[in-house]
Order: sequence, then structure tokens, then C-alpha cells
Amino acid sequence: MDRINETVVFLTDGFWQYLLIPLLALLSIYFTVRLGGVQLRLIPDMIRTLRGAPETAPDGKKAISSFQAFSISAAARIGTGNVVGVAGAIAVGGPGAVLWMWLMGLVVGAASFVESTLGQLYKVRDRTGFRGGPAYYMERGLGARWLGVIFAITITITFGFTFNAVQSNTIAGAIKGSVEAGGATAPSWLGAAIGAVLVALTAAVVFGGVRRIAAVSQALVPFMALVYIVMGLSVVVMNADLIPGVLAMIFESAFGIREFAGATLGTVIVQGVRRGMFSNEAGLGSAPNAGATASVSHPVKQGLVQTLGVYFDTLIICSMTAFLILVSNPELGEQRGPLLTQEALQSGLGTWSLHALTVVLLLLAFSSVLGNYYYGESNVGFLSGNKGVMTGFKVIFLAATFLGAIGSVDIVWNLADTAMGVMALVNLVAIAPLGGVVVLLLKDYQEQRKQGLDPVFTRDRIPQLRGVDCWDPEEEKART
Repeated sequence: MDRINETVVFLTDGFWQYLLIPLLALLSIYFTVRLGGVQLRLIPDMIRTLRGAPETAPDGKKAISSFQAFSISAAARIGTGNVVGVAGAIAVGGPGAVLWMWLMGLVVGAASFVESTLGQLYKVRDRTGFRGGPAYYMERGLGARWLGVIFAITITITFGFTFNAVQSNTIAGAIKGSVEAGGATAPSWLGAAIGAVLVALTAAVVFGGVRRIAAVSQALVPFMALVYIVMGLSVVVMNADLIPGVLAMIFESAFGIREFAGATLGTVIVQGVRRGMFSNEAGLGSAPNAGATASVSHPVKQGLVQTLGVYFDTLIICSMTAFLILVSNPELGEQRGPLLTQEALQSGLGTWSLHALTVVLLLLAFSSVLGNYYYGESNVGFLSGNKGVMTGFKVIFLAATFLGAIGSVDIVWNLADTAMGVMALVNLVAIAPLGGVVVLLLKDYQEQRKQGLDPVFTRDRIPQLRGVDCWDPEEEKART
């Protein structure tokens, strides 16, 4: 197992360092320039769009709102990547990894805007509203269903199985750590028991469909984020005098001025970008699956909302984790990643905070499991409309949830990195040629905003578009 793990790490590191990170950075910079820095320039519009009301779906109930779609993607984003993933990046890459997370978060916001806008444009109708994502814009925008099939299979494996196992693995690890912190010894059967309970809770939600997933996510995401921020901020405020030194440490380590845990400059950058991407998912191709479910009047609106999610995740939640860890002056090292956040809270607030963090991790990871499930469901639906296939996916998804709770954390995390990289590569190859479509959509949005209008898009406004299933002018007249 150790040899397999080492091989996976070696191949994945090379793939990220020499192909994926340069491609993501260059493409994000290209989109930033071509779209006029849309990810920074239109932040007020991002906030305004969150308040939009959805239309009525074909089954007579309300479709998914912009905020609910944001919550589904945030449920997947704001997971253990923000707690364990950030700690892992600092443990391996040193404090400088944090700066590269911030910088890439700002730049890749442009890629997030492009992919989520495309997800909205090329969405299709279903009984409860809409579904879509990269597989759909690969088929309809590029005319390449074969590429959509590759993506759909990859994201189903990545989120439906691998990332899902990461979340349940973290839940089990947090509970075991909390038990041992209380002076007891975690029994050998605890992981299996946690997995069984998690499977039962997950099944109760996912068999209720996307509306139930959206409702649970909408309730959990704001609550868990607030609790975690308050806990982390308490420790940071108590150590406010250390913040200038922490900032200096981050900048010095980011450019190789100091050595931390044996990290070279390349390791610092790779760890920061990779963990940042695992956390905010920009350019990965996952968020558009959630964004496509939203009922909005213009595709650009949900592109902006999903970009706001990148900032909320990277600049607020991840930053809180980073400062929480670094003010505690931790002992860094590759094997200590998952422990850093727990130890930082415990040293700052006492043992009770370790148990509180366990609860937060439970909510974070459980909401991520729900978001991961929907990503898989949407893409299995793209591959096949057979109900038996969907039921089979649900069974395998729940099995992966259980196995993750009893598996090895190292191999699970490394396989997640590998799967995420392949998925991101397929998505980036697709959005590069479709960037021109987003330029046209943004121009239409901005022209309407300049006229003082609430932007409304219909496909006849850009008649050269092909493969657009929704956005019919007659349907828009009936809706309004």
C-alpha cells in the first residue's frame, strides 16, 4: 500500500506542477483580461443576484433559487478542504502556501465565472426545474458528446466516490480524535459504526431529490460557516499581536525566503494552488452543475453568484483556518496536516473546542457529501435516463461513503488529488474555446444594466448561438 501511495503522489505531483497549474493560471489570466476583470469589477452584482426569486417548475413547485444553487455548490466547497485541506497545504508547503491560495483564488474567479455562466446557458429542463454542467456544454456548445461523456464519468468517480470517501474519512477521524481527547480509546469498530450512521443520514436526504438537498444545504451552510468563523476568530483575536508576524511569515515563505518543513518554492506553490483548488473548485467543473439548477433571468447572474462562492470559500473560510493554525506556532510536517487545526483550537480555547470542531467537521463534511452526491446524480443523468442506472449510482455512492469511514486517509486524499486533476483538465480544455460565448453574454448583460434594466436573456438576443435548449422568448414572456 505504501508503494502504491508513493507512486500516486509522484505522478500526481508532476501532473499538477507541470501541466494543470500552468494551464489553469494562463487560462484564468486570459479570461480575466478578456472579460475586463469581471470577477472583481462586478462584486456588487454578485451580492444583488443572491436575492432573486425562482420561477415555478413543471411539477408545480418552486424551482431552485439562485441562493439555493449557491448553497449546493458551497456545501461541496465548504467542506473538509477548508479545515483539513488547508492544514495539509501548510503542513507540507509551509505558511507560504496560503498566499498562493489567495492569489489563485482571485485569478481563477474568472474561470469560475466562465464555467458557471456556460452551465446556465446550456442547461436543460427536468421535472423539478433545470440541470446542466460541463457535460452539457461540451455536448451542446462544442458538439462533442464524447467529451461530455468523459467528463461525466470522471466527475462521477471524483465526487461521487473519491471526494465522498474523503469527507466520510474526515468525519470518522474527527470523531475518533474527539474520543481520544476525552481520555478514552477509540474502539476498532467505531469507524464502521460511524460509516453506517452516515450512510443512513445521507440516504434519507439524497433519496428526496435535489429540492431536499438544496433545503438541507441552505440550512447547514450559513450555520456551520458562522460557527467555525466565530471559533477561529476568537483564537485569532486573542493572539492579535501575532498577526503581523504571521503575515510576514506567509509572504517570506511564499517566495522561498524562509524554509519551512523542508518545502521548496515549487512545493509551496503546488500545495497552495492544489489545496486551494480542492477547496474553492474554480475551474474544476463541479460548481456549474449546481449553478445550472438555478432559475435566473440571465446566465451571467449565476456565473457571478458562483464566483462569489470562490471568494467566500478562499478569502474567508480558508483564511480563517490558516490564521488559526499559524498563530499557534505549530510544528509542521507532512504527517501532521489533519492535526494542525484541532491542536490550534485546543491550545487557544481549551479541550471543549476540539469537540466543538468535531461537530463543525461533521456538518461541513455531511453537507459536502450531499453536494458531491448531486454532482454525481446530474452527470449520471447525462449518461443515461434509466432509473435502474440512477439507483445503482445511489447504492455505490452510499457504499463509498461507508468505505471512506474505515479507509486509509493518505491514499484517499492522494487519489482525490489525482481524480480532481484529470477532471479539471477535461473541463479547462472545454471552456477555452467557449470563452467567446461568455464574452457575448457578458456584453448583453452589461448593456441592459447600463439602461437601468434587470437583465433578462432570451436566445434570440444572440441568434448565432447553437445548442441552447432553454431561454425561449415565448417562455420568458409567459413567465413575466
